Order: sequence, then structure tokens, then C-alpha cells
Amino acid sequence: MNALILAAGLGTRLGSLTADCPKALVEVAGRTMLEHQIRRLSAAGFDRFVINIHHFAPKVRAFLADNSNFGLDIRLSDESGLLLDTGGGIRQAMRLFDNDEPVLVHNVDIFSSTDLKMLYEGHRKSGADATLLVASRSSSRYLYFDVNGMLCGWSNESTGRVRSPLAGFDKSRYTPYAFQGIHVVSRTLLPLLDSVPDRTFGITRFYLEHADRLKLRKVVVSSEGWVDAGKPETLSAAERMLASLGYE
Repeated sequence: MNALILAAGLGTRLGSLTADCPKALVEVAGRTMLEHQIRRLSAAGFDRFVINIHHFAPKVRAFLADNSNFGLDIRLSDESGLLLDTGGGIRQAMRLFDNDEPVLVHNVDIFSSTDLKMLYEGHRKSGADATLLVASRSSSRYLYFDVNGMLCGWSNESTGRVRSPLAGFDKSRYTPYAFQGIHVVSRTLLPLLDSVPDRTFGITRFYLEHADRLKLRKVVVSSEGWVDAGKPETLSAAERMLASLGYE
């Protein structure tokens, strides 16, 4: 199974912790975020990895080399010349997989109790173009889904901005969920991804621009089994979650 770990972000929310190392190498419970993700995904059955790199890229390369790639097939999608954002990063990285299987996309700073193998297999059986992991939790940004569980729109609660490819979109007619930073994408997305003229673009924007022609389904999980460890104040919560899951 294929897994893409999104590790290329600048990690600015972590402040001084990323002054001399990338976010992916910040430690949580004695191990780097990247090592935790690799070990967990490997334990779930994922055996082909691509990791996108940008900030302090040589340090990520050295870390993986020092650990012999953890005995896994790991390839690097280097964005050192230009940070491609999530959409551009996924487009570039997908070409490094040498098969037509779906790709699990996982932010390096997300810690979750979700059964990722089940999520992946459920996506494969669904025939969807993408499956987004979401939860009912408080957020400044929401994705909106119809009664069939398909993505239809987005809103920024702070600014009041709304996006949707559907004419006359009324968010009150749809169910809001917060994105959990984990999704599964199929190779069917590549032609549309290639049609985006910009080198740098976000995957959420891409999904929203094409939601009327793609099958973008949701899987809802509890918000309790999830931590965004991209901020100093949430690192301890990530440590507690890892302990509860039995990771050492």
C-alpha cells in the first residue's frame, strides 16, 4: 500500500523548535514526528512511502539514511527549490509511486487513532476519487457534505467566505465537518491535477473547484482520537495519545 507523508511545511507554528530543524524532526515522546508516522503506517501494512521535503531537506535525508530508511521503500519528493503547497506537493509526489494503487496522504504532525488500513481499503472499494477523513469538531474552516456524503463546499467562519462549484450553494443545507489532515487519493485525480496551471496550490482548493465532477467522499471519525501536534501547546497531548495507543 502507498503512503505519502506531507513533511515539507515550514513549521512556523512550532516557533523556536523549528529554528534549526524541520517540523518532521521535532521530537514527540522521544522520537521524531516522522519516525512515529513511518512506524505506525508500516505497522498498518503500508510498504511504499514518499516523503515530501523542503525546510532543512538535507537533515531529513540524513535522518533517513542514518536509519537505513527503516528497512522500507522510501522515496523523497524534493521541494527545496519551491514549496509546492499540498496540491502541488501531492501532484509531484504521486509520480514517484510505480503502481496505480491509491495513495494515503498523511500530514506529518497529525496523530490519530484511526484505523488507516481500514480507511485505505474502504476507499479502494468505494470507487471514489478521494476519501477525506473528517470529524464533528470546532474549527474556523469547515467542509460541507451532502446527504450522500459527497463534498459540496467550504466556509471560513472567521471571514464569512464560502466556496463551492455548485450554483446557489447554501451551506445551511449541508452538514459541516472539520478536515483531519488525512485523506486517500486515487490515480484518477492526476489528469485534473495536471490541468492546474499553477505549480503551487492547495489540495482543498483543488477539491472544491472540482467537487461537482469528482467523487469526493467523507469518512467521519471521533475528534477525541486526534491531535494536531503542529503547535507547542499540543505536543504534550500528542505524547498522551501515543501512550494511550501503546507506542513507545
